[in-house]
Order: sequence, then structure tokens, then C-alpha cells
Amino acid sequence: MENASASDHALKSLTDIVKRAISETGDGSVSVDELMRSFGQTSFVPLLLLPALVLITPLSGIPGLSTFCGIIILLIAGQRLVGHEQIWLPGWIRKRSVKSAKLHDGLERLLPLTRFIDKLSRRRLTFLFHRPFHVILPLACVIFGVVMPMLEFVPFSSSLVGVAVTLIAFAMLTRDGLFALIALIPVGVVTWGIYAVLSSL
Repeated sequence: MENASASDHALKSLTDIVKRAISETGDGSVSVDELMRSFGQTSFVPLLLLPALVLITPLSGIPGLSTFCGIIILLIAGQRLVGHEQIWLPGWIRKRSVKSAKLHDGLERLLPLTRFIDKLSRRRLTFLFHRPFHVILPLACVIFGVVMPMLEFVPFSSSLVGVAVTLIAFAMLTRDGLFALIALIPVGVVTWGIYAVLSSL
């Protein structure tokens, strides 16, 4: 669990992952199963990144999609946390699809940002990826997945969680712990938002 899989290393940047996902979006629609088969069931980081990236795109405005992505993040991060070698998702999730044009356009808009992030990355604070700290990052993603349904009622919070999970997954891919720490910023904003909503009830 401390080391990324060979499949993860095959995609060496956030931009590589986004471009691979874009290449899978042809005409019609693309399913979760098709994306999983494209990246491989051992590619933990790309499969965690994809639902997080969707949350950053305008697709996050589709009712229920944030919760759906949260469930995927929860399942994938949870399996990483307990040391599974391959990612498993139930059939009803794998069969879900999204219109290719919408996903393609949303991911295309992220490319300038992914290129900028890739340029800033280097190995830093690598102790976060070794025992006993190696469980912190997937555990954080599990927590994000658990709270995602309630974030449907907090404007923009799902996108902030998407940013946080993207930064955490990117940190795992590149072994740049600084990005994991930066993820605490959107985490703080989301926590404040949830507290504000609950306080008003």
C-alpha cells in the first residue's frame, strides 16, 4: 500500500490521466466500466482521480452526481486503505454512464490547470507515503466519500472536495506531499460550510 502500482506509474502526470480519459470519450456515452477497463483495475490513483475531476467540472451540477462520485471515491479509497490489489466496484456503478460530449468538454477545460500543477510537482515530504502515515491520505478520501451526500445541500462544496481528492491522489502519484497538505485548504472550507448549514437548522 505504500507504493503506487505499476499501472499508476505508467501514467506519470495528472495531464496524462486527463488525456487518457478524454481519448476514451467518443460519441454517445461512456460508462464507468469502460473507463475502468481503459486504466486497469490495479490503477488506484487514476481511478480515484476520475470521479474527483468530474466534481470539478460543470457536471457536478447534475443532481445526485456528486453523491454518486462520492460513493466511488469511498469504495476505491476504502479498498486502498485495506490493501486490496485490484479495485472492485458493484455492477450498478460500473453500468452508469455519462454523455461523452459533456465529459469530454469538462475534462478539456481542466487541461490548462493540470499542466500548471504538473509543472510545480516534485518529490517533497515523502514521509507521508510511508508507515505509519501512509494511511492518512486514503482515509481522508474515505471520509470525503462518506460526507458527500450531505454536501449536495452546500453550494460548491462538492467541487471543493473534488479539488481536495484530486490533490491527494496527485500527491500519491508524484510522491509530492506538499499537494496533500494544500488539500487541507478546501477541506477547511467544506468543514466550515457544513458547520454553517447545520448551525442554521
